Amino acid sequence: VQLQASGGGLVQVGDSLSLSCAASGRALSRYAVGWFRQAPGKERDFVAAISSSGATTYYADSVKGRFTVSKDNAKNTVHLQMNSLKPEDTAAYYCAADYVFTLNSIVRLSYDKYDYWGRGTQVTVSS
Repeated sequence: VQLQASGGGLVQVGDSLSLSCAASGRALSRYAVGWFRQAPGKERDFVAAISSSGATTYYADSVKGRFTVSKDNAKNTVHLQMNSLKPEDTAAYYCAADYVFTLNSIVRLSYDKYDYWGRGTQVTVSS
């Protein structure tokens, strides 16, 4: 599967952005998907994850209540809705996918659990 993240940009504090992760090559319904972010000079951090079934989601504490991850299997796309953005949300955002043999509600929280990665999309929150 090939992944392409998009939707990043330059916004003000408190604004919203919606990132998309479009998959091609295989049906995204067979993949658990995660979002990660990496700021310059920092490690890649977990942001959010959604199970292959879409039934389970999980968020980093830093984004809980502000970000929402969703899965549209019909469009082969995962979205990350980001509200109330803060300067510390500034980073390159990456989506990643892990193949599952059977549809389930398990999420993956660690970057090393994902086999497929898209190119990042930059989010910059200006104060």
